[in-house]
Formats: sequence, structure tokens, C-alpha cells
Amino acid sequence: MVATAKERDVPVEVQVIGNVEAYSTITVKAQVGGQLNEVFFHEGDFVKKGEKLFEIDKRPLEAAYNQALANIARDQATLGQAQANLARDEAQAKYQDTQAKRYAELAQSGVISKDQAEQLRASADAIAQAVNADKAAIESAKAAIGASRATAENAKVQLGFTDIYSPINGRTGNLTVKSGNVVTANNMDMMTINQVEPIYVTFSVPESQLNEIKKYRDLGILKVRARPQDADSTEEETGNLTFIDNSVDVTTGTIKLKGTFPNTDHKLWPGQFVRVILRLTTQKNAVVVPNEAVQTGQAGSFVYVVKPDKTVESRTVTPGARVEQDMVVEGLELGEVVVTEGQLRLAPGSKVSIKDANGRGSGGGGRGRSRG
Repeated sequence: MVATAKERDVPVEVQVIGNVEAYSTITVKAQVGGQLNEVFFHEGDFVKKGEKLFEIDKRPLEAAYNQALANIARDQATLGQAQANLARDEAQAKYQDTQAKRYAELAQSGVISKDQAEQLRASADAIAQAVNADKAAIESAKAAIGASRATAENAKVQLGFTDIYSPINGRTGNLTVKSGNVVTANNMDMMTINQVEPIYVTFSVPESQLNEIKKYRDLGILKVRARPQDADSTEEETGNLTFIDNSVDVTTGTIKLKGTFPNTDHKLWPGQFVRVILRLTTQKNAVVVPNEAVQTGQAGSFVYVVKPDKTVESRTVTPGARVEQDMVVEGLELGEVVVTEGQLRLAPGSKVSIKDANGRGSGGGGRGRSRG
């Protein structure tokens, strides 16, 4: 049996087994404790970012928030009272200071006693200290308002935690707590959400292929195809190579890569094993022959070439990539005829006859049964 060497464009690809990985995984926990009033989704539902998932009993935190607001109002009233006291005492201080100065002049003139003048000065000084006390009371009231507002803001934040929203678009997993149960803050995984649009496919390649992958990646985006192991090629998903790890695994001699896939139809599932094909480039006008034409001997790979006089010669070739039932070879010219079946009965210089499938003679160049 013979075949003719032909030309075709051959993709240069790396084929390995990979693993599907969620683009993002979020574990949902309660940030406040309380009774779980309602669950707004079913296990396994797809949820969107910002969609409400859970509601925890608000009443205790609403009470704390209202109390904080009342404390703000109380502290504001205290501030108003302190400001009023300051205005009153400043007026009195001004009057007492004027009186003290007048009586001091009268005492120097001998109109009144020195003791009376000193009493008025002491009273003016006392009022001045009361003004300072009023100012301190105002600052204290302002600080109390600031603390109350911070408490109210914290209570408001805590109240907001009673409604739990989805932080990403994704598919919900197993629900570990049902409506009516009491949840504890930051202590319980309520469920997980996996983002599956887009999605990663993680795979590893031998380190010997790293330089080639980097070379072709520098020239442009590399395409990655993936399909479940039990699916045919029509169910392939196509994505782009988006990640090359920063080190080689010394225990396996491989390096980790990731492809990102749109996965809009959800054919790829987190944790799933898939066949991965990384296309590096396309070899144009490569000479290919059927896989079975290439034999292995002591000197390496070779093929039997049928010459025009119907004798064969052994030709050393360099095999390349496989594509379907063909193999790329170097060392053959386009149109040369090679033996694909019956090589065990041949030796260099053997005379052959080429038969078709029905046993009829043929002038060569097609497929037939070879007899040496």
C-alpha cells in the first residue's frame, strides 16, 4: 500500500489534560449575628452582583441605631446649653471686670476702702474662670457629639450587614443554613458562589516547551481549546492563554498555564477535567505522509520511497507534528510515493508492484497492496 507525500498547513499544538477552575470563588459569611429571616434564592441558582441573598433579623440593630441617634440629640442639647451658659457668663464677666476697674480707681482716690475693691476684682476673676469652664464644656459636648455620631454610624453599618448581597455574578452552591436558624458573625460559611463566566482552565506543560510558548506568545495572543473528555471536537470551547506561572515545578518539571474562556453556555464546570489544546502557530505548506509510512530503525526514523522504476529506497526522515492521520516529515519532496503497508517484506532496491483494493495492477501513486 502506498501514498503520495502532500502539502498542507499543519497547526503546531500542545495537547494535555487540564482542570477547570472558577474565575472567582466567594464564601458568604454573616458579619452580624441573629436569626436568619429569609433566603432569597434556591441552591444552584445563578445570581447577579448586588442581588439580595439573605436577610437577618434587624430589630436588635435597629434599636441600637435609634439609641445612637437619641444620644446625638442629647449631646446636641448639652452643647446648646453650654453655649448659652458661655454667653451669659461672658456678659457677666464683662460687667464685673468694668466694675472692678472702676472701684480700683475709687480705692486709689480714697473714696472706698481697698478691701471693697479687692472683693470686686476677685468676683470678676471668678466669673472669668466660669467663662473658661463654659468653653471647656462646649468642647466636651462637641466631642460627645462626635463620639455619638461614630457610634450611630457603626450601628448603621451593622444594620446594613443584616441584608447580604452577592458580590459577584455566579452560581450558588450548597446552602448550609436554612431560614429560621440563628447565625453567628464571621463564624459560619453560609454558602459559596463560583463565578463561571468567564472561567479558567488550568493545565501544565513540560518545561522544555516553555521557550517556544513564550516566543509565540510575544507575537500575539495564543488560542486555547478545551472540551470535556467524553465530548467530541464539535463541543470544544475556545479561549485565550492569559497566564504563565512565574516558576517551574521542580518536582514534576512542568509549568502551570491558564486559559480564560467566556463560557457563556456553561459547558465548562469548575473541577472538571478537560482535554486542552494550545495552538502555538501554523506550519505553512508542510510535507505530510500517513502516520503508518514512518518506520523506526536503528538509525532513526525512515520511510520507503517508491522510485519511478518501481524499486524502493530507504529514506531517513525527521518526523514532526501529527495532525489527524498524517505526520509532518522533513526529508521528502512533494509528490514522492511512500509505502504505507508491507514494509516488513521490503529492503532497499526491492522491486514492488502496486495493487488497488481489488487486486488490479496500478501504475502507482494511489493506494494499493504492495508485494515485494
